[in-house]
Amino acid sequence: MREMTAAAARRTALWAQGFADRKPAGTPTRRHVRSVLDRVRLFQIDSVSVAVRAHYVPLFSRLGVYDRGLVDSAAWSHSARAPRMLAEYWAHEAAFIPVEDWPLLRWRMHRYRHGRWSGESRVLDRNPTLAADVLDVIGAVGACSAGDVEKHLEVDRPDRKGPWWDRSDTKVVCEQLFASGALAVDKRVAFTRHYDLTERVLPEAVLAENVSEEDAVRGLVQRSARALGVATEPDLRDYYRLSPAQTAAAVEDLVEDGVLERVGVRGWEASAFVHRDVRVPRKVEGAALLCPFDPLVFCRPRTERVFDFRYRLEIYTPAHKRVHGYYVFPFLLNGELVARVDLKADRASGTLEVRSAFVEPDRSPGHVVEALVPELRRMATWLGLDDVRVDDRGNLGALLAAEASRPRGE
Repeated sequence: MREMTAAAARRTALWAQGFADRKPAGTPTRRHVRSVLDRVRLFQIDSVSVAVRAHYVPLFSRLGVYDRGLVDSAAWSHSARAPRMLAEYWAHEAAFIPVEDWPLLRWRMHRYRHGRWSGESRVLDRNPTLAADVLDVIGAVGACSAGDVEKHLEVDRPDRKGPWWDRSDTKVVCEQLFASGALAVDKRVAFTRHYDLTERVLPEAVLAENVSEEDAVRGLVQRSARALGVATEPDLRDYYRLSPAQTAAAVEDLVEDGVLERVGVRGWEASAFVHRDVRVPRKVEGAALLCPFDPLVFCRPRTERVFDFRYRLEIYTPAHKRVHGYYVFPFLLNGELVARVDLKADRASGTLEVRSAFVEPDRSPGHVVEALVPELRRMATWLGLDDVRVDDRGNLGALLAAEASRPRGE
């Protein structure tokens, strides 16, 4: 069995995720979006918008400043010249995936035919015609939100709490129909899903493609392996939230077919697997801010193993107990995770706020700050903000604040 050093494994992972290639010269285009998607295969969606919605950031991290409308049009627009590129479904979590990967998750849709959670089936027990009613409304009026469906069904709910935490029966059934594949997300408006009949959202050829669960899982594991570069079996499993039984069988088949190679990585307890198309770059250069849901870091045990970087999301941690902050972006510099910053976009004042900044042990704070400030300014520009303001919280805060406050060009 071939052996890799931990450094080579790290560079392989970065190459697979698109960080070893130079950022494109000029303005990124739809073609660049496709090139990143071909690498990472999914953009996780999350509701938190304190800085920017998560599904936009992986492209910024890899391409630099780009028009977020490229993602919107790829996900929610369709024309003969520019067909829909992305579809929303449950992949890692809620995520945008390539439209052509939809058939690989149909087995999951079958498992979710009564909803993702066992309690959802009780809604249909109470309302046996509601699913058909919802489909009739959407079929007649077109893409609409669960709230719109309720209005068409003339459902009066004076105790309504709000669009995000409201779990009305209609919303539950819309989600159940989405999970089962009967409905797809045509678009989001203010982050609210607007559902439509799946056959009106996705191409006929995609919907006509039938893939067995066994073949679909093999396809997903191949995509995981190609996206991760070098990965343990649990890593491969986590990318699409597969089960151990599914992944183990698929991995063995792919090794036997020569698609995957089993390797040892120095310092890793478990053996790992490398896709035959992956390569190991000699070096990885450049800087990038990563959102908490970037595919490079969303599997926290893997992040710690590959980068020696312990990373936890503290959104649900009480403020006084947070170690690093609410919405913390790891900072990637020349192939290593060297710092982390808690970011907030204050749109009212036109400022990107750095609420805390921490440098990793044994890293040069001055070197990190020199590279980090331009990336923060680049993010501010991308978000349409005028300035960067840094609080002095964290072991890098004061130095970063001093550098960020200096006029550009000094």
